[in-house]
Amino acid sequence: QLQLVESGGGLVQPGGSLRLSCAASAASGFTLDYYAIGWFRQAPGKEREGVACISSSGGSTNYADSVRGRFTISRDNAKNTVYLQMNSLKPEDTAIYYCARCRGSIAIEMYDYWGQGTQVTVSS
Repeated sequence: QLQLVESGGGLVQPGGSLRLSCAASAASGFTLDYYAIGWFRQAPGKEREGVACISSSGGSTNYADSVRGRFTISRDNAKNTVYLQMNSLKPEDTAIYYCARCRGSIAIEMYDYWGQGTQVTVSS
């Protein structure tokens, strides 16, 4: 089955930037170019929140209102990788970020096959 691996999280000051990466596990034998891939996040004590989703071709994207204008999702199918560029980060962006198949929507029930997650902490 599709297995995804996230990377790029870390500690950043408010106003800073991070870029997350999502790749298909080599062991899974899958490539990402057939799938809409996205990101959702979960902060301590909060519900999961769909953040962004990009179509298989990269021609269509969707964003949560909370990140629109600050985050950009993109993909490089030649590199079998999806990215989430996060700018102007705020403390409320602190969460574990998961890469997953999103099936064209940021509704949380549309995400499946997520990876192990990567921690993003925004703090001074």
